[in-house]
Amino acid sequence: MSIIEVKVPQLSESVSEATLLTWHKKVGDAVLEGENLIDVETDKVVMELPASKSGVLTKIMKADGDKVGSEELIALIDTTAVATSAPVAAKIDAPVPPSVRKLAHELDIDAASLEGSGRAGRVTKEDVLSAAAPKTAPVQPAAPAGSRPEQRVPMTRIRQRIAERLVQSQQTAAILTTFNEVNMQPVIDLRTKYKDAFEKKHGVKLGFSSFFAKAAVYALQKFPIVNASVDGTDIIYHGYFDIGIAIGSERGLTVPILRDVDKLSFADIEKQIVDFGARAKTGKLTMEELTGGTFSISNGGTFGSMLSTPIINPPQAAILGIHATKDRVVVENGQMVIRPINYLAVSYDHRIIDGREAVQFLVAIKEALESPERMLLDL
Repeated sequence: MSIIEVKVPQLSESVSEATLLTWHKKVGDAVLEGENLIDVETDKVVMELPASKSGVLTKIMKADGDKVGSEELIALIDTTAVATSAPVAAKIDAPVPPSVRKLAHELDIDAASLEGSGRAGRVTKEDVLSAAAPKTAPVQPAAPAGSRPEQRVPMTRIRQRIAERLVQSQQTAAILTTFNEVNMQPVIDLRTKYKDAFEKKHGVKLGFSSFFAKAAVYALQKFPIVNASVDGTDIIYHGYFDIGIAIGSERGLTVPILRDVDKLSFADIEKQIVDFGARAKTGKLTMEELTGGTFSISNGGTFGSMLSTPIINPPQAAILGIHATKDRVVVENGQMVIRPINYLAVSYDHRIIDGREAVQFLVAIKEALESPERMLLDL
């Protein structure tokens, strides 16, 4: 007999515990090296826990939904035992994505038992919802007129953590927001002129995100206090620029970090943001990618927002809110003209950032976007 221990992966210092979602194997099942045994959810990510060796799952110490700590023992695999059931080939050929497994867990559905309708037999969210329909939406007689149905659904760990951090931000920081408007025509013209050549050379589209990220760094370099954070009664000035990019997904809000943005090219930024967005949908972002950050950017414009007051991501001291760019009537040289205008917002911690600095910081972002050559020439 040769026993292999299955332990919870090492969690980051900021994560105290995790939740086991759905076991994909039962005691007596054969498992193959690299095959996912269970998904582990923290307040930041959903991780797969693969078998380190092939064998038979002989014991499970922790059940679905149990809270576990870093490197806690949750199961045993015997690499020499004979399985009572063979590994299911279809399960390996068409793995169930973490986001689908998570949905199945929340709806109390065994994803492994479903016949997938996706490519190569992959189980999709639609398959899970279809299987759950009789349980979550049973056929009912017509509701009496005036009835007001309700449904109670527990928050996921990630949603709970989002709620905790937002409340923490509101309760601990003296949050104030300042606004300005920016004419996006220079950026639009530059993008239109070079977008085809950019995509041909770098293999990624030239979006607006890289311009906002570079403009933020341009302004942060002029006003280091906005890139600082609060630790008790100390102010920590960061000599680097790690910018969090808020991404909304079905799993909730995530803020992966672009590291050393001042050293990244426009192509590097665009590629990383595309990658973050794709992996946010499938729960593949790592805890390291979601930890840290000295400043954040939230783009509500992708959903059509005109104006908002973004909430600071503690312990950061500020966050930039971007909104939808719309043609608006503005006055230039005494004449009314139409320009593509974006309303920008900066929420800041008034404990360490004065209004003067916040306003000038936002003006610097406006200058960088209205004169993109400033970012290129370091003016």
